[in-house]
Amino acid sequence: MRFFFVFLLVLIGCDKSRIYEVNHDLDDRTWKIKETPEFEFVIKDLGKRYNIYYNIRNSLDYPYARLFVNYSLRDSTGAELSKKMVSEFLFDQKTGQPFGSSGLGDVYDHRCLLLKEFEFKYQGKYRLTLEQFMRTDTLPGILAVGARVEIAELLK
Repeated sequence: MRFFFVFLLVLIGCDKSRIYEVNHDLDDRTWKIKETPEFEFVIKDLGKRYNIYYNIRNSLDYPYARLFVNYSLRDSTGAELSKKMVSEFLFDQKTGQPFGSSGLGDVYDHRCLLLKEFEFKYQGKYRLTLEQFMRTDTLPGILAVGARVEIAELLK
């Protein structure tokens, strides 16, 4: 038990640029169109720029090469700061080979950039909402979606 606790502290300490990262597991290995995960994070330091990502964990059961996602970033008053549809290739279109870092077996992880070097104008809570936009009610092969916010300056 003691070893596990030390190992966990080492893992947490290794990623100094990350200020927030949470992944939401999806039921039945599918992303339903009505399921719009929300991620709430706090910005304390206004003197920095931030990179904002969405995370995708998929299996080989995902039937398409590409994934389309709508995102919305709002502040604590509900004002929309950024909204856009983005897409990411999860598989090579020609060969069908999966992209992303390999997890266990047929599982692949992707970190997809939404906003680069974004400047927040106010301290406080912010909310990122993700919505699959694939024109199908149930999207098979998506195991989890998540959000990550990191300080951009520490990465240079």
